[in-house]
Amino acid sequence: MLTKKQLELLAFIDKRMERDGVPPSFDEMKEALNLRSKSGIHRLITALEERGFIRRLAHKARAIEIVKRPNALANTGSRGFSPRVVEGDRRDPPPAARSVESASAIELPLMGRIAAGTPIEAIAEASHNVAVPGQMLSNGGHHYALEVKGDSMIDAGINNGDVVVIRETSQADNGDIVVAHVEGYEATLKRFRRKGEMIALEAANPAYETRVLPAGNVKVQGKLVGLIRTY
Repeated sequence: MLTKKQLELLAFIDKRMERDGVPPSFDEMKEALNLRSKSGIHRLITALEERGFIRRLAHKARAIEIVKRPNALANTGSRGFSPRVVEGDRRDPPPAARSVESASAIELPLMGRIAAGTPIEAIAEASHNVAVPGQMLSNGGHHYALEVKGDSMIDAGINNGDVVVIRETSQADNGDIVVAHVEGYEATLKRFRRKGEMIALEAANPAYETRVLPAGNVKVQGKLVGLIRTY
């Protein structure tokens, strides 16, 4: 038997998957259920998985399969139900998205991979160039691109395999998504928060903890200005 909140969440996920073809983000789930934190959503998701109503696909961003529906949910609509795996579905690009071919493209060096998860060794050399729309570079300055490795920023819309466009800078405001050089040897993509003499590097996935470090141990190397995704 499911609790009221578990049933509400399962119904919300099912409705959004039917409408959009993909499950909602943790932020959307939190808002829909009027919860204060995403940790509550994480517990509900875990409970639904343990009870056999959903299945999460390992190492896949926002990939949820609804395995079964309780009678209370099955009787709320007239449509038939069958399990649906969202990973691998082809999604249409967002309405405002422009293809690189249709925009004024500029070549940027792809400086390897950046961790959106456990930090990896710092990026040092370009592997090859990628073409990005010129509109992303409207603020001037030096830019470079990085391939995202990991899923710690999925609730910010940044998935494993995406290419992020970074404007090189050593300055960041609270809330900016930055490339942070940590303790002299790690590079990671996280949301930046300054708290007195400490720096918090926040993930956008409740499975990852916020790292709080002395300001002297964190060097901002760039700020996120764009994202490229291949469909």
